Amino acid sequence: MNIAHALGNQAGAGQGGASQWMGLLSLVLLFVVFYFLLIRPQQKRAKQQKMFIENLKKGDKVVTSGGLYGTITGITDDTVTLEIADKIRVKVLKGAIANIVKGE
Repeated sequence: MNIAHALGNQAGAGQGGASQWMGLLSLVLLFVVFYFLLIRPQQKRAKQQKMFIENLKKGDKVVTSGGLYGTITGITDDTVTLEIADKIRVKVLKGAIANIVKGE
C-alpha cells in the first residue's frame, strides 16, 4: 500500500507542474483580454481627443464639459477664449472643450 501511495504522489507531482503552466497561461490570457477590451480602446479615445483639441480653431462653435455653448475667439497653448453671448467672453482650458456644435 505504501508503494502505490508513493507512486500516486509522483504522478500527481507531474500533473502539478502542468497545472502551474495552465494557471500562468490563464493569467496571460486574462491580460490579453483586458488589453483588447479596456486598455486599447482608452488609448484610442485619448488619441482622438488629443487630435480634436489640436484641431480647434477660431470661429468653431463648441460646447464645454460644463455645458457652456460658445464660439472660439482666441486660442493659446492651454486655454481657449469663448464668446458665450455678445461681448461676453470666458477663458476655459482646452481640455474642457467636449465637442464641436454643428448646425447652430
